[in-house]
Amino acid sequence: MEVLANIPFVAPSAEQKKMTIDYDTIIVGGGSAGCVLANRLSADRGHSVLVLEAGRPDSWWDIFLHMPAALTYPIGSRHYDWLYSSEPEPFMHNRRVSHGRGKILGGSSSINGMIF
Repeated sequence: MEVLANIPFVAPSAEQKKMTIDYDTIIVGGGSAGCVLANRLSADRGHSVLVLEAGRPDSWWDIFLHMPAALTYPIGSRHYDWLYSSEPEPFMHNRRVSHGRGKILGGSSSINGMIF
């Protein structure tokens, strides 16, 4: 499986042509489960699969993803993390809790520092 394009989403204009390519399966999210499913389904050459991922590719040279000691950089970085947080928690003095979610091919498994 290879990344064919890494293009930010842009809403199509009225003048743009309708997409004419058909796929047997469209998988939304290139996290661990989405990539495994795409790999299994694409093993059958007669079955076409499209994986939609909003994040960037997991590049081999990106040390922040491939070095466990760099765990603190991807989590909380707008380049790798969706930066989700909870609503204020009343029993925690209205503190918000951060929820690291991977904005990258491989999803949250790519930013967990190999600790889960």
